[in-house]
Amino acid sequence: MQNNLSEEFQKAKEIVDKLLDYYQGMVVGQDFLGVSILIAMMANGHILLESVPGLAKTTAAKVMTEAVAGSFSRIQCTPDLIPSDIIGTQTYNMATNTFENKIGPVFANFVLLDEVNRSSAKTQSAMLEAMQEHEVTIGGEIYKMPEVFVVIATQNPIEQEGTYELAEAQLDRFLLKVELDYPNEKAEVEILNRVEQEIFSKGRDVATINDIVFLQNVCKKVYISDAIKKYIVDIVQATRNTSKILPPELAQYVTMGASTRAAITFMNVAKAVAVINGRDFCVPEDVKTMRYEVLRHRIMLNFAAVADGVKVETIIDAIMGAVKTP
Repeated sequence: MQNNLSEEFQKAKEIVDKLLDYYQGMVVGQDFLGVSILIAMMANGHILLESVPGLAKTTAAKVMTEAVAGSFSRIQCTPDLIPSDIIGTQTYNMATNTFENKIGPVFANFVLLDEVNRSSAKTQSAMLEAMQEHEVTIGGEIYKMPEVFVVIATQNPIEQEGTYELAEAQLDRFLLKVELDYPNEKAEVEILNRVEQEIFSKGRDVATINDIVFLQNVCKKVYISDAIKKYIVDIVQATRNTSKILPPELAQYVTMGASTRAAITFMNVAKAVAVINGRDFCVPEDVKTMRYEVLRHRIMLNFAAVADGVKVETIIDAIMGAVKTP
């Protein structure tokens, strides 16, 4: 940590270190997931996790919730789930002969939306509206979400039967999209050891929700130069004009680039990364660190890319390589 950091930024770094140390002590083999969830918390955004079952998505979400003593809610998405199951509804009280509003499980600091692509398009829209507006309306009354409100949605990429793929506009509401892979052999042995010793069941809080609000406020004070802002905009603009900057053999696969929300996300995420790295200013590497997670769900490829096995990460790397770093 730099000695010239203000007391405020030093405190932020201490909170970050405590949270990450706690996470790494509880979750094995998915360190990047912990950093990603922390960034989502610091930027007060939402995160989409994609992986096959059993790779600690739920565990990671619960661990970070426990770490800050936040409220946690899990919603298991199914095709018959309706919007009122999530946001709440009006119920009739026979004793008082009146209607009462009953809020749903979405009202929590951390909401795990498990297998979001199994819910219908109507239910997805209701949830994503709550994510964007940070409020819902029940019976004509507006209910605000908690000050720290992070949705951690998961989806299984290998199952298609009984699923409803998220629309491009809905995907854009997620701050980050993280793709998880299997842990290595050493990590998997450590997981078995910890399960045997019941380490995973000893959750405790090392910070508070107020600490997360503090981190969010500190992130807003991180200095980002005009040169880095232009760098961010150049990257986002490049995703929309791939035919001008990429070789034709790659540009042909891109059908839609990133929105302005991607530029805002890049800036907010870069500030969070700077705080995690113990700095009160952004450098170009802070922008590059989460490039896949910011862009992979915002750049749309055509069917030819699927047929030819071209991944969106290949396109992202080509774009980053073509845009001049300040």
